[in-house]
Amino acid sequence: MPTAEPRTAGPTELNGQPGHDDVAAVRRLADARQKIKQEVGRVIVGQSDIIDLLLVGMLCRGHVLLHGVPGLGKTLMAKTLADTLAMEFRRVQFTPDLMPSDITGTDILKEDPSSGRHSLEFLPGPVFTNFLLADEINRTPPKTQAALLQAMQESEVTVGRQTFPLPRPFFVVATQNPIEMEGTYPLPEAQVDRFMFSLRVGYPTIEEEVRIIKGTTGTAVAKATAVLGTEEVVRLQEYVRGVPIAESVVNYAARLVSATRPGCGGPAEIHKYIAYGASPRASQCLVLGAKAQALLAGRFHVDFADLKALAAPVLRHRLVLNFHARADKVDADMLVARLLAAVPQEV
Repeated sequence: MPTAEPRTAGPTELNGQPGHDDVAAVRRLADARQKIKQEVGRVIVGQSDIIDLLLVGMLCRGHVLLHGVPGLGKTLMAKTLADTLAMEFRRVQFTPDLMPSDITGTDILKEDPSSGRHSLEFLPGPVFTNFLLADEINRTPPKTQAALLQAMQESEVTVGRQTFPLPRPFFVVATQNPIEMEGTYPLPEAQVDRFMFSLRVGYPTIEEEVRIIKGTTGTAVAKATAVLGTEEVVRLQEYVRGVPIAESVVNYAARLVSATRPGCGGPAEIHKYIAYGASPRASQCLVLGAKAQALLAGRFHVDFADLKALAAPVLRHRLVLNFHARADKVDADMLVARLLAAVPQEV
């Protein structure tokens, strides 16, 4: 996510009382959220919170990192969500021999049959899509990881002396396997920071697993249908940035993120475990995500509860923990919970 993005007031700016078109658009989004979850639920059992956060990330033009063991349906979840949004979907399996050009594309030599002249023509890679699943992103070397992360940051690809814009909307979901670390290239903290959310996909309950077994071992094949189109998704992304937010809520987001930084006046019992805190990008993601969450709930304003609900997925991958945390078996989620309890809403 860029540190600053210009925006202009227009028909999607929700200043003061929302207009008739604004009300219709937000109602459309709130209704679409329920229909999307219903359609996804025809294919995916459970994971309702993950689907909500994927929608929030997509509406914010952010990108999402999924952590989970194999077999939990991460790939199918991403593909099904893309189907409900009528997005072009592509999946890239990241491997140690994957090259940057395998993602971004490359120039190929083409011959003109009539003149016999040769010229270079750009052949777009799989990154030129609406919804890209980067499967096991930590399996490929940093050079290839950086090629994808540059596309995520700039929404464009540069090959040679030419720059090519990526389609809109453009949404990346990357997955990581947390149990097998041999032969992997973990993402550096600076690159992990480019992801808006880090989400943990957990195991299903016994009841959910029974439904999964029944739904995947029979003859019937469930398929989701489109609820929104890509053009409508782009318009809704503009609406997100126009949602009003109170100064006190923005101040709370800034204080919450600042409290993660050692030496900035936060709780000492938390700083004991943190080597480096979150950057201002975390504050931006908190506020922008809270705006999207409010719209998905059919509201025209952001509440403190919206920020608190997103604190863990926004902050867990941005906190660099020290050896004290490893020794005391303290993880980022535990620290975020303590942070929410320690930082007051109002000052």
